[in-house]
Amino acid sequence: MTTPSPTPAARRRGDDVDVVVVGSGPNGLAAAVVCARAGLSVEVVEGAGTLGGGMRTQEATLPGFRHDLCSAVHPMAVASPFFAAFDLAAHGVEMLQPEVAYAQPLDGGRAGIAWRDLERTVDGLGVDGPAWRALVGRLAGSWRATADVALSDFRSLPHHPLGAASFALAVLEQGTPAWDLRFREDVAPALLTGVGSHAIAPPRRLAPAAGGLWLAGLAHAVGWPIPRGGSQSIADALVDDVRAHGGTLRTGEHVTSLGQLPRARAVLLDVAAQGLLDLAGDQLPTGYRRWLERWRYGGGVCKVDYALSGPVPWAAPDVGRAGTVHLAGTRAEMQAAERAVVAGRHAERPVVLASQPGVVDRSRAPEGSEVLWTYAHVPNGSPRDLGDAVTAQVERFAPGFSDLVLDRRVVPASRQQEQEPNNVGGDIATGAVTPWQLLMRPVPRWDPYRTPLPGVYLASASVPPGPAVHGMAGVHAAGRVLRQRFGRRVDPLDVVRGAA
Repeated sequence: MTTPSPTPAARRRGDDVDVVVVGSGPNGLAAAVVCARAGLSVEVVEGAGTLGGGMRTQEATLPGFRHDLCSAVHPMAVASPFFAAFDLAAHGVEMLQPEVAYAQPLDGGRAGIAWRDLERTVDGLGVDGPAWRALVGRLAGSWRATADVALSDFRSLPHHPLGAASFALAVLEQGTPAWDLRFREDVAPALLTGVGSHAIAPPRRLAPAAGGLWLAGLAHAVGWPIPRGGSQSIADALVDDVRAHGGTLRTGEHVTSLGQLPRARAVLLDVAAQGLLDLAGDQLPTGYRRWLERWRYGGGVCKVDYALSGPVPWAAPDVGRAGTVHLAGTRAEMQAAERAVVAGRHAERPVVLASQPGVVDRSRAPEGSEVLWTYAHVPNGSPRDLGDAVTAQVERFAPGFSDLVLDRRVVPASRQQEQEPNNVGGDIATGAVTPWQLLMRPVPRWDPYRTPLPGVYLASASVPPGPAVHGMAGVHAAGRVLRQRFGRRVDPLDVVRGAA
């Protein structure tokens, strides 16, 4: 039986607080929600002028055009146990489902189309349709088993071992030279490889294959939704909940050392591995610090946002129904382009990911206009402006696109940290996507969330389960805080549900 916690006011001594959270990204806010709902006094400190971290939405080009600054499309949010417990819909967040989750245009007006409907996708892939059903359709049917592993702390036994084993076999196929054996034509493999390109790594490797298969299965299981009004709506719902449970949030306070923070029983850091080094410095034991210093960051992104006078004129019309478009050509083209990035070179035709929220959300641009969210893969820290290269890649599959551009905003990889400090060198995954760095992020410890500093925890994409808007890194870290600092042996998800 759990002993009720005292009220926040009863615990305060002067300016003391139970929990300080540094950073208001999805994991920081998830951790704050758990702790605030557990009855602890919580203070969130954010360096930017607005809350949300990678979930912010702003007018980045022209007035009336609202662009997502980082994350835009959210299959992981609807698959996340945290957001299921939190219930986004009950908090006013409307997740809009495009009829086509994602598309992969090819030269000659062809395209791979991943409809929400699995069988419609299978029908469109011709001779490779049955292979798609056998591989991706099977994963869609067992998505909860995959989520049990993919969104865990990677330290627990899976609840669905058979489903986890089935997923592992699919990864072994698509992450090795066997990846083409089941396909006969070029559309289906390109469609699948485009999803794996979210890892910003050569696709024929285990970690990108795992991410691509997981996301591809989710497209048919839960969809790739776009929040009405932009990703900021998710952040706003979390912020409102923290405040409703007594928490406070402060913006415009850039934390440069742990000594700046108020006294607290626990500090949760929604920062990258480099951020922990910057904040703690020589306070960290030598061995732990060296692991952080060895942490490798992966390829970066050059972000290009467009304000358009109308919809993108795709040569393959069904691409216009997709919330997400992968602009990279064939599987071979993507492999070559991503290898170039890993080698520190710019691909002649970069891999470009795009989101067109107007297919479901007309509130994002003035009447008759559109916003287009894109980024191109580049070497980490690249200062190069790829605005023209991205425009050319879109134009390749949508002749006449350039004529629609009213304005564009380019943020090179070297400047990504100005708007999101965790994206070191433009790496939106906060670390090179490899099996080791996914499982042992950022150091090989049984408890990756607890740092050697008393009461200081990592709660960011730099700890399991890694990148994306799911909040689970914050949930896992908050669970450790409740147990180790406050003696509360409860499931943090039960705390969110109000069951503990």
